[in-house]
Amino acid sequence: MSHAGSPVPLTARRGGPLRGRVRVPGDKSISHRALIFGALAVGETRVTGLLEGEDVLRTADAMRALGASVERTGEGAWSVRGVGVGGFSAPAAALDFGNSGTGCRLVMGAVGGCPIAATFDGDASLRRRPMQRILDPLAEIGAKAVMAAAGGRLPLHLEGARDPVPIVYRTPVASAQIKSAVLLAGLAAPGATTVIEPEASRDHTERLLRHFGAEVTVEPEGAHGRRITVKGEPELVPALVVVPADPSSAAFPLTAALIVPHSEVILENVMMNPLRTGLITTLREMGGAIEVVDARHEGEEMADLRVTSSHLRGVDVPAERAPAMIDEYPILAVAAAFAAGTTRMRGLHELRVKESDRLAAVADGLRANGVECEIAGDDLLVHGNARVPGGGTVATHMDHRIAMAFLVMGLASEAPVAVDDAAFIATSFPGFADLMRGLGAELA
Repeated sequence: MSHAGSPVPLTARRGGPLRGRVRVPGDKSISHRALIFGALAVGETRVTGLLEGEDVLRTADAMRALGASVERTGEGAWSVRGVGVGGFSAPAAALDFGNSGTGCRLVMGAVGGCPIAATFDGDASLRRRPMQRILDPLAEIGAKAVMAAAGGRLPLHLEGARDPVPIVYRTPVASAQIKSAVLLAGLAAPGATTVIEPEASRDHTERLLRHFGAEVTVEPEGAHGRRITVKGEPELVPALVVVPADPSSAAFPLTAALIVPHSEVILENVMMNPLRTGLITTLREMGGAIEVVDARHEGEEMADLRVTSSHLRGVDVPAERAPAMIDEYPILAVAAAFAAGTTRMRGLHELRVKESDRLAAVADGLRANGVECEIAGDDLLVHGNARVPGGGTVATHMDHRIAMAFLVMGLASEAPVAVDDAAFIATSFPGFADLMRGLGAELA
């Protein structure tokens, strides 16, 4: 594991403007799902643009361990020969997901509908993250967790359902991971499995299920929610998956271009799925110059983005936007630090159960660099100023997004900003430092 060794500190300092045209790595959410759905289809699925970060490679390893054939055929190009819905075989050893909550939770769902047993494990960070929210609906379908750590945490041993039953499940929070785990387990059950979500979460699972030939219906539920139903026991057919650039990764060079004076950066092939563009919406409200160029549709909406440096102002970010930008709050907090006035981000309870307690980690990092902020309940208030002192060292808590966010801060702050460990960046954005240096960033 790349992060098993000693920490890799990194420091960012202010230099000249950022300029250039880049493509950030493929979307992490779609990359995980492409491998899993390919493994559940019968025949060969080809994937292009796959994110080859550590998290996704753990999912590839898990699919192999469960009986699928998974091989890399070129840069970002992969071939998956699947075993069909319900066709996984018991793995010979524990499935180790490293730092990846998405891979772990989705594969739990896929295994939960199969008559096999598997042990799930991960690194110290993943072992702290809640899994009970996945185990509860899987138990209704017929799976059973035995030997789980307290609170359903890893490591845990999951016995899949011998006779899976379809369920109607209302998610307690807007979570694409819970929804996806239930739908994946429900594929193996006869009849229809339905997930009702109070607020719409990212919908890549529903889109890809259809892409692979499953029958999926999506209906509105209440003001912001949705009711998603999948017809069980489909024969999934192999499909070409073109993975667009990850908007959560694009967020870092995008924000850097906004806050570093005289910058202009073009980001290519960025996914523009409306359930993932909350950050772009928010930064535009703050006065950010983000122009959509060449919008197109290849299974998912995507476009090139032209970003130029801007004078930002503080805004109020509504809680209902959180599901569309849940991973982007650390970098939004950095943008808010450079904005005139106060930015209030509402309803961030889900940030407390990410790779770290991201809410506390972001606030600590801001304060370490002279930015005034406060946590009020589940809200984060950042009191911005065009001049950010910097000069601090940020504790990343094994969290890739905290590391990248504060390195971006250092590119525009008065004094350099250091992070205690940049090794974890590879889980979602391999080559981050080199890509940023290519635009003119000073990282050492």
